[in-house]
Amino acid sequence: MEYPVWHLYSFGGGFLVALIAVVHVYVAHFAVGGGLFLVLTEHLAYRRGSSAILDYVKRHAKFFLLLTMVFGGLTGVGIWLVISVLSPRATSLLIHTFVFGWATEWVCFLAEITALLVYYYGFSRLSRRDHLAAGWLYFLFAWLSLFLITGIIDFMLTPGEWLASRNFWDGFFNPSFWPSVAFRTFLSMSLAGVYGFVTAVGLKDEETREAVLRYTALWSGLPFLLVLASGFWYLHALPPDRLDMILQASPEIAPYLKAFPWLGLLIAAGGLLMAFRFLPKPFKIGLASVLLVLGLLYTGAFEFVREAGRRPYLVTGLIYSNSIMAGRERELQTAGALAKAKWTPFKKVTEENRLQAGDWLFQMQCASCHSVDGALNDIRPLTQGLTAMGLQGLIFSLGDLSPYMPPFMGTPAEAGAVADYAAEVLHGMKSAPEEREIEQSSVDIPAFDADSAEYVLLAVSGAGMRLVSDCDGRFLLSPPGTDVSAVLLRRDGLPELVSEGVVLRYAVEPGYRNPADRVPFWRFAEQTLGRTVPANKGLAGAGLNGTMAWDETSETFKVQGVPVVPYTESGGFDPYPLARIEAVDAKGRTLAETKVVLPASTEMGCNNCHGGGWRRSGAGISNATAENVLQAHDRKSGTALAEQAAAGHPQACSSCHPDEPSSLQGEAGLLGLSAAIHGLHAHYFKGQTDDPCGLCHATASGGLTQGFRGLHAGFGFGCSACHGDMADHAIALLKAEQNAGKKRASELIQGLKPETVKAVAEIKPRRAWIQEPDCLGCHTEDFIPPDLDATAFNKWTEDADGLYRNRKGDLGRIPCAACHGAQHAVYAADNPYGSDRDNIQPLQYMGEAGAVGFSSHCAVCHIDEMDFSAHHPGMLP
Repeated sequence: MEYPVWHLYSFGGGFLVALIAVVHVYVAHFAVGGGLFLVLTEHLAYRRGSSAILDYVKRHAKFFLLLTMVFGGLTGVGIWLVISVLSPRATSLLIHTFVFGWATEWVCFLAEITALLVYYYGFSRLSRRDHLAAGWLYFLFAWLSLFLITGIIDFMLTPGEWLASRNFWDGFFNPSFWPSVAFRTFLSMSLAGVYGFVTAVGLKDEETREAVLRYTALWSGLPFLLVLASGFWYLHALPPDRLDMILQASPEIAPYLKAFPWLGLLIAAGGLLMAFRFLPKPFKIGLASVLLVLGLLYTGAFEFVREAGRRPYLVTGLIYSNSIMAGRERELQTAGALAKAKWTPFKKVTEENRLQAGDWLFQMQCASCHSVDGALNDIRPLTQGLTAMGLQGLIFSLGDLSPYMPPFMGTPAEAGAVADYAAEVLHGMKSAPEEREIEQSSVDIPAFDADSAEYVLLAVSGAGMRLVSDCDGRFLLSPPGTDVSAVLLRRDGLPELVSEGVVLRYAVEPGYRNPADRVPFWRFAEQTLGRTVPANKGLAGAGLNGTMAWDETSETFKVQGVPVVPYTESGGFDPYPLARIEAVDAKGRTLAETKVVLPASTEMGCNNCHGGGWRRSGAGISNATAENVLQAHDRKSGTALAEQAAAGHPQACSSCHPDEPSSLQGEAGLLGLSAAIHGLHAHYFKGQTDDPCGLCHATASGGLTQGFRGLHAGFGFGCSACHGDMADHAIALLKAEQNAGKKRASELIQGLKPETVKAVAEIKPRRAWIQEPDCLGCHTEDFIPPDLDATAFNKWTEDADGLYRNRKGDLGRIPCAACHGAQHAVYAADNPYGSDRDNIQPLQYMGEAGAVGFSSHCAVCHIDEMDFSAHHPGMLP
């Protein structure tokens, strides 16, 4: 923020640091271990009286001098140059905090240079004793350099008590210091053997060459076990959060962590091969080159793992990887990163500069780890397919769902600018509003004669809207299957609930697609569930027509899983199919009939974030959208769903995640489907919109479905009035999973901030599809209409029937929904496809839309005039 930003694209993402640092560290470790190798090999030559081995030491010393002092010195300067430009704040901190440590190290480095020059040029000029002393002095000062630099470097990983004390010694002798010194010492000895092979294979005398190769193999092999042991010590000396960052939280680091011991084993095994005399010289020359490359990879794997342990920091707990000081998050998220930056041409985001501002913000906060078309952490494939909205959600989730990344420190407008830059500039994606047309149609209201009718038939769908996923061959989230409940009343002074001697039939009105047509998601459901779906039937066994069974628990006639879809035979879209319900007696005489909406929609808005557009205009999950969803799941969860789908083996979400309405109960220990979806996506919707439900569910005011169409919508209530804001809704579901002992629930709750209440502890657990927002949470026991700021959030029913059951005991066992309509479509509902469509029964029995029996319409069921509110207060005017 306080320093200029070096704009890097292909060479961003830490590429320059990684390239120079890994090479330098590889050479620098040789500079330590190689010094010991030189002096001990010289001792070996004297002990054996071998002038040939001593000549080898001279030859190796020249190679050592040129590589470590010249090339190593240049790469060391290169590191200082690159880090001072890319991370000036962290560089300044290291210099100012450890100024005397650096001064001491530079003295040691000067002594190294002097001792090495004396050693190299003193072979024929110094006595044996003095020459060996020069060699030992070199190794001593080289190891002291390692000792001093390790204290400073590992301070960045584990600053320990320094964060509170700011004491030099607390920072230097940090928690990982001693295991790191041991690890680097043994690593340097192993690498000394690798470099020793490079010069040894060139010896012309076979006896000398084989002797030196056998000796050098000891250096490459024996320290391997010590490297592993000290590495284990190193890992377990780290604080738990740093260890977790290495072992679990940074997914792309796993290959480096796995590769490190195997590379060490290959080096040890390769060194053993070099010791075999029977192998030809050309083979050994090639093997020495391979071992040299393996040594570089070995060093690089360790450095990548160590760097990963610091994430999302440069200095743990103090400076983020983008050089912003920890603790400034709220300041920058309020005032804006551009406003606080000293070297940007823009101070706020406007419509005119949003793409350029987004580029600057990307360079300020993202380019330290991400490149554009570069070798490391290329941002393009990581954001491929996501829309600007999806990218903005991804930005808001940083630090929570991606703990290895810093949180975005800027305003929502700045987050939007970065998202627009990535979507439009990097991916050439610019969304345009879609034209959506809804055709209204009239409904034939069944006849009812209050003077002669003996029965009243009330029916309601089991949910205000059934969402259907239709992404053929990709995944199955929600198959077709709408439930219907009905009650038959014999009209009288005291009406009677009829449960015997009658048959209730249902039939979806003609004009809608039939399962026998084998619509795409039907074929797919068969693939996923591994069973054949009979023609004209749904997954629950129901068809588009049939009979309803009496259910003792709810005391209603029910049919589950009627396979209605929102597609008409003429190719249109209508999410409100109608079904005719008829009650007949044993002789086949019609006692009563009515109609009911069986809502079903494929308007699932995954494409709002995952891109790909709609399968058809305004509805359906396209193949491109579904593939992006699967790829995102695979990246986050380590699955292979996209690959399985491409191979013709798509999966049902509930085959892993338990889902109450589904016949599949998932895997033990995994989050329930509703908790998993809402718990994850709540992190992405932070700060995006006041009511994000319509981005996924078919409730958007400008959508093709507009599923939230009941009385409450007419009064201005939104989804949050009952379910809470997105974070509240997710926390309630996650707490129920948390109580079931599921660790992932606790992880997802972290980072979510409640909106309706003050603290997470105040939110009561809620089991999805079992406990629902309770109507009495707002209406109270006296059923008095609530204030417009009332909420049913955190007031859950005890079980699945609680939402519809009569809790006062005086309704004659009639469920609430029979008179009030389905949730999300409570009478009087305003259906976009025709104002009468959701109000058929009120219009049939009363001639006006409203709760059945309201405003003195008691004669619907009662043949005697009623002068009091028989069921609950408020029924009479």
